[in-house]
Amino acid sequence: MSTTAVSTPSRLRLPKWAAPIGVAVLFVVAYLVFRGTATLPHDKEAPQFLAVTDLREWIDDHRNDNPLFLYFLNYIRLFVGWLYGLFQSVLYALGWPGITGVLGALAWLAGGWRIGLAALAGVSAFGFLGLWQSSVDTLALVAVSVLLSLAIGIPLGVWAGLSGRVRRVITPVLDVMQIMPTFAYLAPLALFFHIGAPAGAIATMIYSIPPAIRITALAISEVSPTAVEASSSLGATGRQTLFKVYLPLARSTMALAVNQTIMMALSMVVIANLISAPGLGGDIIRGLSRAQVGIMLPAGVAIVIMAVLLDRTMMAIAHRGPHAGLRRLDLAAAGVLAVAGVALIPVLPRTWPDGLTVNFVAEINDAVRWAETSWYGVTTLIKDVTTAALLNPLESLLTSAPWWLVALAVLTVAWRVSGVRPALTALACLLAIALLGVWEHTMQTLTTVVVAVLVTLVAGLLLGVAAARSPRYSAVQRPILDAAQTMPAFVYLLPALALFETTRFTAIFASVIYAVPPVVRLVEDGIKGVPAPVVEAATSAGSTSGQLLWKVQLPMARRAILLAANQGIVMTLAMVVVGGLVGAGALGYDVVVGFSQRPDFGMGFVAGIATVLLGVMLDRITQGADRRPSPRKRKST
Repeated sequence: MSTTAVSTPSRLRLPKWAAPIGVAVLFVVAYLVFRGTATLPHDKEAPQFLAVTDLREWIDDHRNDNPLFLYFLNYIRLFVGWLYGLFQSVLYALGWPGITGVLGALAWLAGGWRIGLAALAGVSAFGFLGLWQSSVDTLALVAVSVLLSLAIGIPLGVWAGLSGRVRRVITPVLDVMQIMPTFAYLAPLALFFHIGAPAGAIATMIYSIPPAIRITALAISEVSPTAVEASSSLGATGRQTLFKVYLPLARSTMALAVNQTIMMALSMVVIANLISAPGLGGDIIRGLSRAQVGIMLPAGVAIVIMAVLLDRTMMAIAHRGPHAGLRRLDLAAAGVLAVAGVALIPVLPRTWPDGLTVNFVAEINDAVRWAETSWYGVTTLIKDVTTAALLNPLESLLTSAPWWLVALAVLTVAWRVSGVRPALTALACLLAIALLGVWEHTMQTLTTVVVAVLVTLVAGLLLGVAAARSPRYSAVQRPILDAAQTMPAFVYLLPALALFETTRFTAIFASVIYAVPPVVRLVEDGIKGVPAPVVEAATSAGSTSGQLLWKVQLPMARRAILLAANQGIVMTLAMVVVGGLVGAGALGYDVVVGFSQRPDFGMGFVAGIATVLLGVMLDRITQGADRRPSPRKRKST
């Protein structure tokens, strides 16, 4: 008896692209039907703006009789001011001979003769540029800010790396601290802590502490569970496991946390000068007010030199390790430098001699004018093409679409990419922006941010991969990244204005330069952190260089790359206010106006909050994509 196999009809399955295309078509149809309705135009006299302005007036009137100030905030200000005065007094007492000798000796002990000689040349450059006293004040301010940031940030980062619950609680706070435009919290800081060095140090801490916590948490969370389990099985206590396993294995990435904290602190010193913080920021602001790059650039170069010296010294200490020995020759050379510097203190003047300074102001101003006349045609073409092809269509789309359609689109994309919880968070942020009354300006800002972030991520990924795969290229690129990250935005804004005029493209240019370096560093660190046995196994299995990158290194470095995307977003948003100074308008301009004009304080402060909400919305999508499990493959029969 024979049997006949009966085939059952299989279910009709649509291609994977069918559903997204269908949803996109529905959104396009809805946009065409409802275009120009429910757009929520901006109202400068909104009641919520006036209420915040009234609150500021009340705080200003009751600052000297409120217990919060008398028994808490004033003590914080006094402690930070005392610490800054201590550092400043020590540096002034050493004078230029002592500072040069001591810093040169410390750098020599940390990294050998090359870093030692670089420190001697770098510290001497402060004097040759005619910026000795300003550089000393900046060094004291940065030292206080970084010391306090690391004292708070590293323990919190370790705690967050060990506890997912702590990480979930602390992440929103870090988002607010890092995304809130600096101008937005300078005014409240001036109210709470007056003006001067303490307020400047606290403002710098707010800006520089989030990378210390985030990167430290990442370093701790990526320690091999096998090593932790082995330590526990041998009877080690939690404290022993922390100091013998977690911290040593995470040391290289934690060194990056120290590096980024220093860089962020140095990039903040210029803006802190707006609340009378001392240092090189005063020279940069003075050059900006006079529209002279020749005054601004030497101060910016001094900040870059300081950043490079501190970075190289700290990284050399991290790579040397706690148990590495020192050669007798290095000890002797460092001792001679330190002793010579201290011995010359009573002999030589404390401040740098005026006869040993150089002045390049006229030459730099001439070079800027030449660039303005020579490159104007090329830069205008780039600006016009980008604006017409990308910026204008995107802004027109976002500002003419109904607010509810934009919110629904964000909800759909976030749900698809990251899951339910991040999608609801993104939706809540957009609804809050609508209630705050700054929807139109937020959509204009989102246009600038989206374009800048896309350019930043593409450039950062390409440069980071290249640096991770070529140590020689990494060594060449590293000083350039240091300069781009630490050069205050105000310094390269004026040449950008000369080349691109006052437009949104100028703000994008500034944002990309500012945000690319940390993205490159994190991508490079993530790819280098892929275990060597995994790379060797893939190579021995016959993988090509491209297959090794796409199939092994990038997937295993996924967390670091997503953190890089997160940092690119928040640092681009941090430049929104600076972009408002050069023609970006929208929320950045609102914040600047609110800081500079007392009646508009409420509008500026609300615009700062809207910027934070915008950043949280974008941030949750990237972080949600990291947490969401990959879909399981369905078995086909």
